[in-house]
Amino acid sequence: MKKWKCTVCGYIHIGETPPEQCPVCGADQSKFTEVTEEETAQAAPAPETETEKMADTAPKGSLFQVYEMAAGLIVKHHLHPISVHIPNGVVPISVFFVVLAVLFQMTHFGLPAFYNLIFVALAMPAVLFSGYVEWQKRYRGYKNPTFLIKMVCGTVVLLTSIGLVLWQAISPDVLNTSSRWPFLILHLIMLAAAGVAGHLGGKLVFEKRDKLSK
Repeated sequence: MKKWKCTVCGYIHIGETPPEQCPVCGADQSKFTEVTEEETAQAAPAPETETEKMADTAPKGSLFQVYEMAAGLIVKHHLHPISVHIPNGVVPISVFFVVLAVLFQMTHFGLPAFYNLIFVALAMPAVLFSGYVEWQKRYRGYKNPTFLIKMVCGTVVLLTSIGLVLWQAISPDVLNTSSRWPFLILHLIMLAAAGVAGHLGGKLVFEKRDKLSK
């Protein structure tokens, strides 16, 4: 049996021909290369991307080189999955508090929900930036529905968290008014977006491991 490697995410497929689509990242068949025994023993480095070529030719100490160095550290130390735990852990708590406030008139939960959302809104720029770097470096900027949906969902979480913080800051009694229902719906949209982004991120990481372990 032949081995085929996805050049986008590194998934290894065993079969006579590469799959039509990578089951992990969704890359098409053209992104697969055959892996020989020699290549397995001594893997050849991946071809440089345009940004990597620019970094090599950029003046020493330039902002671009500083960015490339920082990006390398972000990928090496897995800062994106670390930062993602903030919204994925805090958003459900905030939504739960708002549900209690709206459905059971426990409006005193509105304040801790508000503080949690401030934390989410402050964390999201770092989450999105580290995610962009991870996409560019680890997945070589490959565009497919998985990555695009993750980007859209991350943006939705950022915008809804900022919008909800501003809404409650301007109208602190929103949970005591008829506007509490659209306020709750917006929280649920934010939670759904965070959940979808987290699911797709987990699929990229863990499905590859599951396939390799079989």
